[in-house]
Amino acid sequence: MTYRLYYSEPSAAMGVRAILEEIGTPYELVWTDISSPTWRDPALLAANPNGWIPVLAWENSSIYECGAITVLLCDRHPEAALAPAASDPDRGLFLQWLFYFSSSIQVAYQMSYHTERFCAATKDEDSVRQRSARRLEEVWQVVDDAIGENSWLLGERFSAIDIYLYMLTTWLSPKYGHPVIDRFANVQRVAASAATRPAVRGVFQPD
Repeated sequence: MTYRLYYSEPSAAMGVRAILEEIGTPYELVWTDISSPTWRDPALLAANPNGWIPVLAWENSSIYECGAITVLLCDRHPEAALAPAASDPDRGLFLQWLFYFSSSIQVAYQMSYHTERFCAATKDEDSVRQRSARRLEEVWQVVDDAIGENSWLLGERFSAIDIYLYMLTTWLSPKYGHPVIDRFANVQRVAASAATRPAVRGVFQPD
C-alpha cells in the first residue's frame, strides 16, 4: 500500500510528510496549487470540499485535517512509536496537545495568513492581524510553560506531536509582528531537537 499526500510548500502537509518519513512507509506526493484564494483543483475539492491541504489518500479512502491524519498514521503504524497507545497513560496528553495545536495555535496563525476569513470588511483586517500576533504570544506561552525542563512535550518521550510543534514554529514571521521564538526558550529547545531528526530535516531543510 502506498499513501498519497496532497502537498504544497509551505503548508501543514509538510508535518504530515515528516511523519510519513519517520514511519518509513511508501508514499507519493500529489503537488497541489493552493496559491489562489479562489481557485482549487477539482481533484482536491473532491477529496476535501474545504479546498485545504493536507489530504491523505490510500486505496479507496481519504482523510483531511492535519490532526486527524496524525492520529490515523500513528495508530496504523504503532511500530514507529510516534504516539502512546490508547491504553497508555500519556495518550490523553498526546491528544490534548494535538487538538490544542490544530485548534488554538493554527487558528491564531490563520488570523495572520488568511485574515479575510475572520472579518466582514477589509477595514478590520489590520485589527485581526494585531490580535493574531497577541494570540500567538499567549498560546505559545502556554506550551512553553507546560514543557518546563522536559526534553519533549510528553516528557522524555519523543512523539509525532513534537514534529507538529516544530512545524508550527516555522510559521512565525516578523512580517506579521509575530513573537520571536526566543521568547519561548522551552519551545525553542524542543523545536531545535526535532529539527535534527533525519525525517524532519529532510522535509524542512533539504540539501
